[in-house]
Amino acid sequence: MNQVNIYDVYMMPGMAANSKIFDFISLPQNFNIHYLDWEIPIGDESIENYSLRFSKKIKGEKIVLIGVSFGGIIVQEISKFIKVFKIIIVSSVKNRNELPLMMQLSRTTKAYKFFNSRWINDFEALALFVFGPIVRNRIELYRKYLSVRDENYLKWSIDKMVNWNQDNPPKKIIHIHGSHDLVFPSIYIKKAIFLKGGTHAIILRKAGWFNENLPKIISEN
Repeated sequence: MNQVNIYDVYMMPGMAANSKIFDFISLPQNFNIHYLDWEIPIGDESIENYSLRFSKKIKGEKIVLIGVSFGGIIVQEISKFIKVFKIIIVSSVKNRNELPLMMQLSRTTKAYKFFNSRWINDFEALALFVFGPIVRNRIELYRKYLSVRDENYLKWSIDKMVNWNQDNPPKKIIHIHGSHDLVFPSIYIKKAIFLKGGTHAIILRKAGWFNENLPKIISEN
């Protein structure tokens, strides 16, 4: 009888989002799903120290990290502190060159600092940034997914994403991306599994594809 591998799958949501974005993801019993939720950073904490703190929550033999959008950046940073079996990023980037041109330019001009405070009180603007323009006519449907509105957290997240300086992605990383992602446009993305017609919200809108394909993607060597 073949031994069934047990995987500990840790899922990290996107910026400002909570783990409810994974509510439609269902995996076989040998995949133990653990949900990670954002913590408020300590002051202007480095992304390295923040990720180190998160790494201490993660245990298991065959650890799989799944991160969405900015959460995809965080799980890559976490993987630098612990041994992982595989990293899967969704609607995210693998290095700073995959960030859209606007973000790369704002890194130099510091223009991103002017956007932060608007999102604290303007839910629609925040939702459009986190999920993309596809949610414009469905704002209320997405409200339950965006619960992390702390001012320090939002400013910290934008700063760390725009100024992320990774050049070389970690080994054993799988990148899944929507071909119509307007937050991280696919023209900047290299070596990914592109879901045709997919937007930045594919973890919600393409859940069926993930349920069908994630078990094989995770278990493949």
